[in-house]
Amino acid sequence: MQKNHKILLGAALIVCLGLFVIDILAGLAGLIVFAALLMSVMVMEDSLGRPSILATLQDDSKSLKLRNRGNAPAQDIHVTVIPYNIEFDIPGLQVEENFFYPFETMVPQAKVVVTYQNEQGTRFSKTFVLSALDKDEDDLLKPAFPMFSWKEKED
Repeated sequence: MQKNHKILLGAALIVCLGLFVIDILAGLAGLIVFAALLMSVMVMEDSLGRPSILATLQDDSKSLKLRNRGNAPAQDIHVTVIPYNIEFDIPGLQVEENFFYPFETMVPQAKVVVTYQNEQGTRFSKTFVLSALDKDEDDLLKPAFPMFSWKEKED
C-alpha cells in the first residue's frame, strides 16, 4: 500500500475513533466511511498493472484487430488463430493501442488464443471465438479494467 493511502486511512480511522467518543452512532457512520475507503483503495491496488487485450474481426473479415483495453502495457504477445494455423508474435501493445493483422482471405469464423504478460512478468491468456456474422463480444456492462484476480486462469 502506498504511503499516501496509509496516511488517508490512518486519518480516517483517527476521525472515526474521535466520533466514537462524541457519539456512538456518529462513530458507526465514520466506521462505514472508513470501510468504504479501505475497500476502494484495495480495489484500486488490485486493478493496477493489468493489461486486457481484446481480439475482434474487422467488418470485412480480412483482418484481426487486437486492442489493449487495460491500464498497463502488454508485452510478449503470442496470438494463435485456430483452425487456420496462423501464429504470430507482437513485442508489445501500449494502453489503448491497436494492432491489425491482415489475412490472405476472408475468415468467416475463428478461435483466437492470445497469451501476453504485464511489466512484472505475470502471464495472462484469453480465448475469443470470432465470427463475421455474430455480434461483437465487447460487452458494454463489463468493467473498464479487469478487477479481482480470482477471474485469472491458471497455467
